Amino acid sequence: MSIKSKVFAAAATLTLVGGVGAVGAMSASAATPSCGPTCIDLFSFEFGHHSSPNFVVDVYRQGAKVGQPIILYRTSDTDPAEDFTASFQGTVADFFAAGLVSAAVDLHYGAGAVGFPNDPAFENEYAPYGVDSGLCTGVGTTAAQGTKVALEPCGVSSKTVWIADIADSPSTLFHDYVPLINGSDTNFSHPFVLTYPTNGYPTDIPRPQLTTTNLTGFSGSFLVPELGTVNDNQLWGADFGVLR
Repeated sequence: MSIKSKVFAAAATLTLVGGVGAVGAMSASAATPSCGPTCIDLFSFEFGHHSSPNFVVDVYRQGAKVGQPIILYRTSDTDPAEDFTASFQGTVADFFAAGLVSAAVDLHYGAGAVGFPNDPAFENEYAPYGVDSGLCTGVGTTAAQGTKVALEPCGVSSKTVWIADIADSPSTLFHDYVPLINGSDTNFSHPFVLTYPTNGYPTDIPRPQLTTTNLTGFSGSFLVPELGTVNDNQLWGADFGVLR
């Protein structure tokens, strides 16, 4: 069975996340009409919300090549650089079974986790005008502080896997915004999550590139950040439907 088949065999997908209010309608979205209902639009809580995301994840200059920077750009229904599809969906345990995340990641966020859910996980594949590119949002090296986020080959390693961290931001969980941990994470007390650069703005020139940084928040019980302490630039949501 292929990796993709193994992951899709999971009973829990990102639509389940929306069902518990963790990532909203993360199972379907479309920037352009050609992308259709299988695509998703990730946006930062720092700049928008579900009724008006304002800026969404975008491939810089529409470049479909490894290493092409991932930025935020103003919402548009004509910009194919904003077309993405959740090519693999499942749980951390499913990705572990498929050989795409480590045993340590599974222990902390998957079926091996004690007292925490088996978090949903996904790959975000660039699909301009609905055509899959084989390239996903990820990192070129193991996630660390300040690692640049860019297009990387899908389905090859944990570096293109993103984990919906539904345990670490309880204040925003039921408003559909969560941190996204990179699947290559090795820091389990302060995991490396998708982050919009501090003091950056999507219209800045040059365009600020997304990075991974340590999850913020003042530790409460069981090292989980206390309510309201995760920075807005580390919280993500998604909408569905053609962007306007």
